[in-house]
Amino acid sequence: MLTSTRHTDLSERLRTLRARSGMSVRTLAAAAEFSPSFISQVENGQASPSIASLERIAAALGVTLAQLFADGCSSDTAVVRADDRQELSSTWSSARIEALMPSCDGSSLAAVMITIAPGGRSGTHPAAHAGEEFALCYEGEVILTLGETSQVLGKGDAVAFSSTRTHLWENHAAVTAQILIVSPRFTH
Repeated sequence: MLTSTRHTDLSERLRTLRARSGMSVRTLAAAAEFSPSFISQVENGQASPSIASLERIAAALGVTLAQLFADGCSSDTAVVRADDRQELSSTWSSARIEALMPSCDGSSLAAVMITIAPGGRSGTHPAAHAGEEFALCYEGEVILTLGETSQVLGKGDAVAFSSTRTHLWENHAAVTAQILIVSPRFTH
């Protein structure tokens, strides 16, 4: 079971990142292949994007999913305590994402823990984005659809793949599942 975490205000964070990058709502929407109204709803807390949608928005902003969490490091150490993780939740996906690494530690990697409730999934359909992923099924059981193939991953099973291949995570089990994902950070 996960310990309590600090919740990140996604709407505020996206507005800040978009403004910092000099993008308008329309520009970000076009880059992420969403409607401007959807981006506006997310920024105003009126929509809860899926994990796949968050990945597309992060990529359009030039950051990783993990970098959506925090602007900087609160300390000079790379240790992230279990009870001090930054968290983003998606009510639509029945999932939450926790940052396992500081976003500014200089590492070329980003690591997140995705917790998917029974019946939850990473998006409405398989999606692709730049990069590569290593994933470890940490708890429970998930179905990974990678391209045209679906496989069940149980606790301890791992997979590595190019994120440019369409992929979708689903939890059809009666218990919560957790997936540890490590991927390269986007570079500007």
